[in-house]
Amino acid sequence: MTACRPTDAKRDVSASVVYDEPHEDTVTIALTGDILMGLTYPTERLPQDSGRQLFADAVPILTSSDIAVGNLEGTLFNGGETEKDLSGTSYAFRTPQAYAGLLAYAGYDFVSMANNHAFDFGIEGVIATEHSLDSVGIKYAGLRGRTEMVVITRGGVRYGLCAFGHNGYTLQTQDTAVVAEIIERLHRQADIVIVSFHGGAEGYAYSHLPDSMEVFLKEKRGHLREFAHCCIRHGADIVYGHGPHVMRCVELYQDRFIAYSLGNFCTPFGISIKGLAGLAPLITMRATTDGRFVDAQIHSFIQSYGVGPRRDSENRAARQIRDLTIADMPDGHLEILSDGYVRRK
Repeated sequence: MTACRPTDAKRDVSASVVYDEPHEDTVTIALTGDILMGLTYPTERLPQDSGRQLFADAVPILTSSDIAVGNLEGTLFNGGETEKDLSGTSYAFRTPQAYAGLLAYAGYDFVSMANNHAFDFGIEGVIATEHSLDSVGIKYAGLRGRTEMVVITRGGVRYGLCAFGHNGYTLQTQDTAVVAEIIERLHRQADIVIVSFHGGAEGYAYSHLPDSMEVFLKEKRGHLREFAHCCIRHGADIVYGHGPHVMRCVELYQDRFIAYSLGNFCTPFGISIKGLAGLAPLITMRATTDGRFVDAQIHSFIQSYGVGPRRDSENRAARQIRDLTIADMPDGHLEILSDGYVRRK
């Protein structure tokens, strides 16, 4: 990714305000990582009771937030074949279209489609996914030449949302000019701009956030510190990532919140959930109505095969994000307590 080009004072850093006490004019945004609710390809692997209990523990948190967002890993498609070579490290994810209703029940308002599985079943799978989400009122963005961004109004607050990935069919994190143009447009239309990104190397060995371009399976997967900071300088208020299948650190940059990877959230089949990959954070962040960070809570969940996220009384996800933030973002301006509460240092 080339250096982020200058902006016309999209961010006035000097205007940052520290709120020592809870602020009246706040909203709550719920952030989660990857969602892959079940599979019908190449064999059927679906949760019991048509998935009605997948999000049971998360529903109260997601539905009580002003807006809830996540990443839809794969397609919602009832048929078709993939053209991918499924040997080695390649997979094709197909979930029944009716499962869009589970996302709506859980409380999601927006999902990213800018990931490396959105085209697993070609353009037919993309169209079916879009129609499925449309049918339940969930917005989406992230594919080049299709939906680039959306604005959702809740409680009189306008939320602008967009998504970026590393594949050629996505709006790409490395295309600095496009990133800046989309975010600046949203900044003019919305009160709070939320950016989703899919990037980074995958697996246990990549929990730590490098300060460099990441390359995995011979693909450039973004210089994610540069990308996130560029987004905020051009008008983003919240930037949340996914893709490594493990959690990464969080940061406060110019009074705006960044989560570099939220890992897996609801992936009961098809994706390894052993060890760290089974820890599933759900972050609720309070912001002022112009997007400034107030505080946040990391709600710790854990997954087991076929079940989905369940509350974790040991707070392992929160503790892992805390340790990674201390190691990788010592000047990131955030303190994470043992119960997952996040505040300014």
